[in-house]
Amino acid sequence: MYKQISIRPIERSDYQGWRPLWDGYNAFYGRSGATALAEEITQATWERFFDPTEPIHSLIAEDANDVVGLVHYVFHRSTTRLHDVCYLQDLFTAECARGQGIGRKLIEAVFDAARKKGSSRVYWQTQATNLAGRALYDKVAQHRGYILYSHEL
Repeated sequence: MYKQISIRPIERSDYQGWRPLWDGYNAFYGRSGATALAEEITQATWERFFDPTEPIHSLIAEDANDVVGLVHYVFHRSTTRLHDVCYLQDLFTAECARGQGIGRKLIEAVFDAARKKGSSRVYWQTQATNLAGRALYDKVAQHRGYILYSHEL
């Protein structure tokens, strides 16, 4: 049981704790083995967290110096809003830490960061089959019925 969960911005010294969660997140979405992200993508993603000119941010959930969760989010303009919106892109908790409210705390921390930045909305997507995630998402946000289309270039 995790009792002293803290949510904070990621630091360079967190790489060893972040990387297994990042790999687990990618595996959950079918990006492992032959379909794994190229290492250069992972390294570029990591570096973006520390570049103040980048709109990408990362927070981690920590318990007794162990990284047990991550969230990545991106601020961007919208054609339907005056203020930036926030896309919660990646959310993942260690398997041993699930069901203890860590995902909710990470989402709420993104809500707080978005409010401070002046964003008018936080949104995200997940697979229809992610039942555990969707059970949480239904409690903290509203599903608006959109369907995602994607075309790889």
